[in-house]
Amino acid sequence: MTLTKDDIREALTAVMHPSGEDIVERGCVMNIAVCDEHASVRVCMTQGEPDAPQPGREQLAKVGAVIDSCVRAAAKEKGISDLGLVVDFVDHQGEVVMKLKGDAKTGGNAGGSAPSKREGDTPQNKDATGVPGVKHIIAVGAGKGGVGKSTVAVNMAVGLARKGHSVGLLDGDIYGPSLPTMMGLGSYDQQVIDGALQPFMVHGVKCITMGKLVDTDKPLIWRGPMAHGAFNQLLERTQWGELDYLIIDLPPGTGDVPLTLAQSVQLTGAVVVCTPQKVAQDDAVRASGMFESLGVEVLGVVENMSYFIGDDGKEYDIFGRGGAQMMAQKLNHPFLGAVPINMALRSNGDNGNPSANFDPDSAGGDQLPKALGGMVDQLEAQVTLAQMSRGAGKPTLSIS
Repeated sequence: MTLTKDDIREALTAVMHPSGEDIVERGCVMNIAVCDEHASVRVCMTQGEPDAPQPGREQLAKVGAVIDSCVRAAAKEKGISDLGLVVDFVDHQGEVVMKLKGDAKTGGNAGGSAPSKREGDTPQNKDATGVPGVKHIIAVGAGKGGVGKSTVAVNMAVGLARKGHSVGLLDGDIYGPSLPTMMGLGSYDQQVIDGALQPFMVHGVKCITMGKLVDTDKPLIWRGPMAHGAFNQLLERTQWGELDYLIIDLPPGTGDVPLTLAQSVQLTGAVVVCTPQKVAQDDAVRASGMFESLGVEVLGVVENMSYFIGDDGKEYDIFGRGGAQMMAQKLNHPFLGAVPINMALRSNGDNGNPSANFDPDSAGGDQLPKALGGMVDQLEAQVTLAQMSRGAGKPTLSIS
């Protein structure tokens, strides 16, 4: 199979412009060239706005990293694992203002620099450790309940697994575990071998949840230290094996479990989930502040239930579409995407079949699969940037 211009153009629809449109829809992609295992993309971020100021180098580097990640993922689907990619950012006159060169074969950040943490950020607890065999640990949190945090975490994990990654999913919501329902674990029994919890393998994801260790009809009336201990047991006593990603679905708020996680586990970063309305944004800002105060990088914000898709295909902005995206921009956080809600998403979640959300035939059309795919692509790109900032960048970006 060969990589084509159309393949690259389709991949670039997952790259968002600050206006909220993707860069293809915005008309920013000026030229695409591809030959064998080499490709180039020319992008004008101010296309159609000749008087608009040119984005700074740091912002262009971020966009370039997302472009690189998306195009490289498309190449991998065609069997090309070492794509040579050049991204030229140009002004409205066609003059190159920044050139990015990506080469998957080499490590490090050759030339240029990755975006650094903001001045004043506190580094994460130096005594925090990783989980053996796990490359990236990502916390999914929210300032309040009911915003669909578990829905995002589940679909994020399944989406990463569908892209070929080895993925684990930990249900950290000790008091209100959602995975037994959303991942279809009802008929499974928890197994313990040599003192180690054995995760359930469903939808390509290794899952563990307190919901399979306690009676489902009995409430957990535990004080903070008990919840703290239960969470640590789930994390440390589970036989995860080798994982590319471990997604941790946190309980809402800024209580014991999120604090325990941030202080004891070396996280790649956190994702904040928010619905568009103002009251959810206020709580999400507090959740974001908690992560930042603990030195955990916020990888991005997901706007869940961004809009409702009716059976007739019409979109309804029930909660005020775009609110969480504006919040992300104000906080200088990446925006990972807007996830709509429709009858299929609710049904697939209740039936424990999240994989169905990625198939247009069972997801009520192509809008939901496209939104979830874009969210996963953006997350991968932000993880790449986080790696680069720690000196372990892949792919290499040479900035000139």
